[in-house]
Parts: sequence; structure tokens; C-alpha cells
Amino acid sequence: MEKLEDYLKKRNFEKSPEPGDNKRGSTKGPIFLIQKHSASSLHYDFRLEIGGVLKSWAIPKGPSVDPSQKRLAIETEDHPLGYANFEGIIPEEEYGGGIVIVWDKGIFKNLKEKMSLEESYNNGQIEVWLEGEKLKGGYVLVKTKREEHWLLIKMKDEKADARKNPVSTKPQSVISGKIIEDFKSN
Repeated sequence: MEKLEDYLKKRNFEKSPEPGDNKRGSTKGPIFLIQKHSASSLHYDFRLEIGGVLKSWAIPKGPSVDPSQKRLAIETEDHPLGYANFEGIIPEEEYGGGIVIVWDKGIFKNLKEKMSLEESYNNGQIEVWLEGEKLKGGYVLVKTKREEHWLLIKMKDEKADARKNPVSTKPQSVISGKIIEDFKSN
């Protein structure tokens, strides 16, 4: 649980419905997910299973399927694997307060066959093939010179399509089918 120390310190589980467990569901590969998070500002949380936790980055504009688009990805604290199915409302007074839905999820594979995901992360360049419900294909995360800043870039492959923008055309959760606004009306 050492890797989750920052996550656990920032949350009050008596007030927030967020999961504290690090139990992995049964999947045929490492998981990724993207949560749409309406907090102080709307953003997308990109999470990759690396080293027994979900390494996490906040992407203000959301992911793109256009290889010419470089999306800022700000690294945040690791999250437990139990977060993979979390949707709901985090109380406003709590860290990350706002609405969270699972915008996309699936499995992925490491494209750097001679290097582990942990090594790729430590070297500042992660290359993965996503098999999600909305996103498929190669993506690279590249660390910039600025602390905690990375870039998420769609690779040029058969799944790339500059004409599409799933962030605007597919706003619903892949788990519940709900959109952020459905939670606001409760």
C-alpha cells in the first residue's frame, strides 16, 4: 500500500464513496481506464495498470484519436485498482470533489517488448496499445521537462482518425450509459 500512500492521505472514506481497496478484477491483461471528472474543472483521468496500481494523469482536453494532437497529461497520485469501476459523486468539500464516470476502459499491452512498463515509466516514455470500447490503437505518453507534465499522443496507425472526436461525440459512461449531467439532476 506504500504506492497508494498519497491517495489514501487525500481521502476521507467516511465522507467519500471512492474505493480504498486495491483488488484487481478478472481481465485478460493489464487494464486502462479513462474517467470523465467534473471537478473544479472538467477533465479526463487517464489510468494505466503499472506495478500493481493505476498510474494516473489528468488530461484537461481529453484524449484524441488524431496523431497531430498532443494532449497535456498532468501526472496525479496513483489510484487503487478498485477505482476501475468507480462512478459517482465525490462530495464538493473533499479532494477531487465532483462527478466521475468511466468514459472508457479496457485492456492494453506494452509496445516496448524489451522494457517493462515500470522501466518505461521511469524512463519517461510509455508506449501502449489500447483495446477500449472507445479508444483503440497505439498511444504514447512522453514526459516533458516540466515536473509532472507529460504529453499523450495518438500513434499513426490504422485506428487513428483526425476526423473523429470521441470526447464530444461519445460523452456517456461505458459502464452505466450515463453522462455527467445525469448525476447533476439527482
